[in-house]
Order: sequence, then structure tokens, then C-alpha cells
Amino acid sequence: MPAITSSAQTPIKSPPSLAPKGWPPVIWALLIGTFAVRAAGFVYPYLPYRLDDLHLDTAVASTVLALWGAGWFTGQLLCGWLADRIGRRATLTSAMTLAAVSFPLLAEARTPMALGIAAALSGLVYDAPRPIVSALVADTIPDEPGRARITGWRHFAVNLGAATTGLVGGALAGPIGIPALFWCNALVCAAFAIVVLRVIPPATPAQALRPKGHQEAFTDPLLWLLWLASLLTLIPVAALFSVLPMMMAQDGLPPTAYGWTQVASAAAVIGLSPLLNPWLVRRARRPDPMVGLLGTSGLILGAGMGSAGLASSTIGYSAAAALAVPGEIIAFVAATDVLNRFAPPSSRGVYAGIWGTTLAAAVLCAPALGGWALAHGGHHLVAVTTLMSGLLGAALCLPLAALLHRPSRTPRTYA
Repeated sequence: MPAITSSAQTPIKSPPSLAPKGWPPVIWALLIGTFAVRAAGFVYPYLPYRLDDLHLDTAVASTVLALWGAGWFTGQLLCGWLADRIGRRATLTSAMTLAAVSFPLLAEARTPMALGIAAALSGLVYDAPRPIVSALVADTIPDEPGRARITGWRHFAVNLGAATTGLVGGALAGPIGIPALFWCNALVCAAFAIVVLRVIPPATPAQALRPKGHQEAFTDPLLWLLWLASLLTLIPVAALFSVLPMMMAQDGLPPTAYGWTQVASAAAVIGLSPLLNPWLVRRARRPDPMVGLLGTSGLILGAGMGSAGLASSTIGYSAAAALAVPGEIIAFVAATDVLNRFAPPSSRGVYAGIWGTTLAAAVLCAPALGGWALAHGGHHLVAVTTLMSGLLGAALCLPLAALLHRPSRTPRTYA
């Protein structure tokens, strides 16, 4: 495979310092924007409540939610491709502007058709920053330890934002109503679009040339092995939001009990991220990618969330959610590190977009797998299937590592 040296995005020059104080303004803007958009991300978690308020039948509500999921999956691919084709700044600004328009439409829509269209558009851009920010970080920070540090803090910002979403949304949903929360989400996205325009430099004509390597992305065995390993590893993460509440409801626990599992998970992320991130940064200084750590994360996630199948109390379920957190932190940093090592600079956006679909796919697979296990074997089968998902994800890291270290493979040149 020939070395790839061209880039559709010229890296933004930055100091080599790995410390946060050495980060350029664009990195701070992206991290703060990531937190703000996620903290105000009321649309996705409160969409089922909005549909319930409209007294829709189950078939219509399920269709609207499915359209949202389809939009989310497609949005990762589209935004990643556009980030390489028209530039990071233009794509991120456009996505946040569309969010600022589509979220209010979803808040005010009442007919099934209007709700379906608004849900598809909203899903398209809800998680749009993920592949674009990944590409921007890789463009801006030239070294793997620096990228790993930022990836760790991005994950921290997302989880802190998720905890804020639950706390603020729960407090405001009653007094101001769910449609007003959707409007708030839209306003924050609009503000982020303005920040992006002011902080991220526009692409030059040379950078806007059509990038090469997009066809290669869809046939790259490294990318697809990483994608499948990541999907199986992230299914236990998605189970926290889909399968866990079903199991707790079957045990007769109230919705507030599920809320405590979210608090436990968020507290573990906030407490463990400052401890794990420096260690992951030191690991990123090695010349070999973090494939082994990705496999380890699958084992931790499978065992941690799998232990929920043995729980029957709020404390037991909360402990399972917390036990899975180290695997979650490691998984996102390790997978991003592996991706950065082989993604061509000119196609970072599309590679990040393809990998970004793993979380959307996990959100679709986890409830299907968990529902089947609950119907055919109860909580113990959920424990087995969740553990097996993590084990299979870890097992796929073996051929991925072998392919990455294949002697005949020509290394790529990184920007």
C-alpha cells in the first residue's frame, strides 16, 4: 500500500506541549463546545417523552424513533465525508445550523409525517460533531500522546454533559415543558456554530481539493476490523441506556432507581478520567497502537455490564454500571488511537465517520440483543450475551493487531 502524504486539511500549527495550557484555542473551543452541546442535548433522551405526550400509538412512535436512529447512523458517514470534501469548518457550521432549525421543528411537529421528517433530520446532526472534531484534533495535534489526552478529555466532557442533561432536563421538563428543552438544545447548537465560524480557520482553495482515499476507506480491512471490534465492545455501553432499565423494571424497581445507575456511571467517569487519562497518554507514546487496550476494554465492559444480569437491587445495578466505566474510558481512547495510526490524513473525516457509526449501531443492536435474551433466558442470559459481546470484541483485536504489524505493510506518513 503506497504511503499517503497529501492532506485535504493542512494541520493547524500548535505547540508540541501535551499539557492543556499548551493547547491552541481551537482545541479549547471544541472541548467546551462538545460539553455544551451534550449538556443541552435534550432532544434524544427526551424524544420518547415528547412522543408519549402526543398520545401516539406504539407503531408510529417506534417508526419516529427508528427514523431518528437511521438519521444518526447516516449523519456520521455524511458529516465525515463532507468534512474531507468541503472542510471541517464548513461541515461543522452547517450541521449545527441544521440542528438549530430541525430541533424546533421536532418540538412543534404533531403529525406522524412531520415528526418523521423532523426526527430524521435531527438524528442526522445530533451527533455530527463526533467525526468532525476527531478529524480536527488529528489535524491540529501532531503527536499521538497529545491526541490521546484530548480524546480522554473529550470523553470526560461528553459524560459530564450527559449527567448535566439528566439533571437539568429532569428539573426543567415539568416547569417549562419538553418542547422548550428542544428549543434550548437548538439555541446552544446555534451558538456553537457561531463559535466555530470565529475560531476555526476556513479551508484554503488548496485544502478544498477533492480528497483521495474515500473508496479505499470502504475496502480497508483495518478499518472494518476496528469497526466490528468497536461495535461489539460498545454494545455493553449501549446496554446501560436500553437493556438496564428493562431489567430493573422487571425487578420492580422504580424509574428513580435507574436514575441512580446513571449517577453512579457519571460519578465513576468523573472520578476515574483524571486518573486513567495520564496513563493512557503515557501508553500513546509507544510506537505501536493501543489494540491490546481496546481488547482489554471489551473484557471490562462485557464483565462489568454483564454483572448487571446477576443484580436485583439498585445498589447492584449501580455497581455494575460503575464497574463498566474503566472499559468505556479506555475503549474510546484506544479505538481513536488505533484509527489515527492508519487513517490517511486526506480522509480522516470519512474514516472517523465510518468508525463513528459504531455507537449508533450499538444503540440499535443492544436493545434487540437484550430483548431477545430477556425473552428467552431472562437476566442470566443477558449476562452471558453481554459478556460474549465484549469477549468477541476482544477476540477481533487479535487479527487487527496482526494486520497492523504485518511486515509487508507499507507505513503511511502522518500529518
